[in-house]
Parts: sequence; C-alpha cells; structure tokens
Amino acid sequence: MRETEKIWMNGDLVAWDDARIHVGTHGLHYGSGVFEGIRAYETPNGTAVFRLTDHLKRLENSAKLLGMLLPFSVDDLRAASHELIAVNGLPECYLRPIAFFGYGELGVSAIGNPVDVVIMSWPWGEGYVADGSGENVFVVKDGVIYTPDLSTSILPGITRDTVIQIAQDLGYRVIEKSLIRSDLYLADEAFMCGTAAEVTPLREVDDVELGVGTVTLELQAAYLDTVRGRSERWAQWREYAERTPAEA
Repeated sequence: MRETEKIWMNGDLVAWDDARIHVGTHGLHYGSGVFEGIRAYETPNGTAVFRLTDHLKRLENSAKLLGMLLPFSVDDLRAASHELIAVNGLPECYLRPIAFFGYGELGVSAIGNPVDVVIMSWPWGEGYVADGSGENVFVVKDGVIYTPDLSTSILPGITRDTVIQIAQDLGYRVIEKSLIRSDLYLADEAFMCGTAAEVTPLREVDDVELGVGTVTLELQAAYLDTVRGRSERWAQWREYAERTPAEA
C-alpha cells in the first residue's frame, strides 16, 4: 500500500501517520465494524467515483444491522470522499470507508461506545484475483448469463448489480439462481466481478479449463468504458470529484 498525505477521520483530515486508534477499541476486539471498497477512475472529464452514493448507502445499511448509528450522513460521507480525493491529489484511487465501535467499555455489548468513521484513499494497481472472498461469480451457458441469487446469502454486490444492468441493456438474458460446482465446470464462460476485481474472466475452475469467452469480453469492455468515461451509455453512475490543490 502506498501511503498518501491525508486520511479523513471523524470529520477531520489528519496526516496518514496520525490516524490511530486505542488498543482498547471495541471493533479491534470484537470485529464490530463495517466497511466498503470504492474506486475512483481517471476519465476525460476528470476523476469519477463509480457509484459512490450506492456504496455509502450500503455502508449505512450494514451499520444499521449492527445497531450502529453513524454520526455522519451519506451526504456528509460523499462530500468527505470528494474532499479526500482532492487533498491527496489522486486522479485514480481506491477508497476505503470504515465505521466501527471505538474506545469505551470493553465488553461484548457496544452500548455507550462511540462510533468512529474513517475514509482512506490510496493508489490501486491492476493486481490479480486469488479467490472469490470479495467477488461475485457469473457463468455463461448457451448465451444466457447465470449468477447466484441474493437468497443464497451472497454479498449484494454493487458491481454485480452494475454487470446485470449492463448485460440486460446489451440484450442478454440474466437469470439469478442457485449454482452448484458442476455449473462452473460445464459453463461456456465464467467470470467474477467486484469493485477491486472489476470484471475478471475465470480461465480455469479446479482442473477444468474454460478460456475467455466473447460475452465476458463484451461485458468487461462495457464496464471499463463506463467507469473510465469512454462511454456515455451508463454515465449516471459516475460521480465526479472536484480537484483542488492539496492542503499543507
């Protein structure tokens, strides 16, 4: 990870090395926290954060499931994200908002503990996907696209939703259903998607080679053209950040 100049922490911009928490922080001991992964892309019209508001709404909903009331609104966090991008002077970056119960009472119950909210940003390379711990899976068979439905307790991925909408707009039929391991073996194509992974083909499942198919490549191209501002077809998902000189 490449350090950047500032981190947004509980409403303030602090130096990277000064963004610290107490060892008695509740979230450190009990995992009582929520986070998101968001990407900002350099486009011909400036830096665009892809589906920023949707990610922040999901963060807020995740916090509600833990009984955690965020001290900042979605609009506050949206403005903070844009401010952080501008201050760090990154035309393209990864954003990591995280909220957790902070230092107070150290017991299983988090009642009475403050809620800390932090946003980090740093450059993100193209990297490789090792597994599916943070990605959604799709398979293609006879021109139809299949993906597990949300009732299987998968992550309601924002990139997953993006790919489904793009695929349907391009004329593909998308079916959400439970998939078993052999569905991947017998697929014509398979790919995974996520904020970090974007749209990445699965070339092999166990010892079964799949290769890279035309449907996957078409969806991959449409997605990258969208996030990088090369296509206006789905431009509503790009939220542009204003660039300002970095603060001292």
